[in-house]
Amino acid sequence: MRRWTALLCTVAAFVTAGAIHAQENDAVKPVPRDGGWMKRHESFNERVKQGNVDLIFIGDSITQGWEGAGKDVWAKHYTPRNAVNLGIGGDRTQHVLWRLDNGNIAGIHPKLAVIMIGTNNSGTNTPEQIAEGTTAIVNKLRTALPETKILLLAVFPRGADNNDAKRQVNEKTNAIVAKLADGKTIEYLDIGPKFLAEDGTLSREIMPDLLHLNPKSYQIWADAIEEHVARMMDEKK
Repeated sequence: MRRWTALLCTVAAFVTAGAIHAQENDAVKPVPRDGGWMKRHESFNERVKQGNVDLIFIGDSITQGWEGAGKDVWAKHYTPRNAVNLGIGGDRTQHVLWRLDNGNIAGIHPKLAVIMIGTNNSGTNTPEQIAEGTTAIVNKLRTALPETKILLLAVFPRGADNNDAKRQVNEKTNAIVAKLADGKTIEYLDIGPKFLAEDGTLSREIMPDLLHLNPKSYQIWADAIEEHVARMMDEKK
């Protein structure tokens, strides 16, 4: 009987451990990627070593796109502010966490960090898991850059309409991370409605593939956050 009881305890412990493992959230575990990703990551590190960084944008391909479709808008609004683009296409929260741990913000003291991340997690993670990853990013910045203010943007809408499953995940994630705003150094801003028609549909004239931005929508983005950026960077009119 004792042997049988011990066996049951062992099996129970194994099952419990397996359940815990299955529930582990990969969105909060910093990991790198390979190939061209690492080359771009290292280019960020080289740039920040040069200093003169007052504003950083952190994110995925939508942020990286400031160098493509959004380059003219960036040149007008952010180059004069000594901004650095820390966006890499395909990144999820865990990849951003690794980058922040490995040089992307080393030795700099920007006035403001603009964050927009999470849409690439929406196919594999729950809103709660994605929000946990975003929270980890915010906490890491608060620790590493205590004087830097944070403008946390809601994950942008995607898909044709509100029936899109990944859009629904993003919206639920946004509802959670909105609570990170502290009224002091962290502000949350949802500019998603700026991209949508009144009925909630997303036009290909705004996002050609219903996910990524074009020059028109990068201008919408810049206009929507301008007042917040200027105020949080303590710019005098």
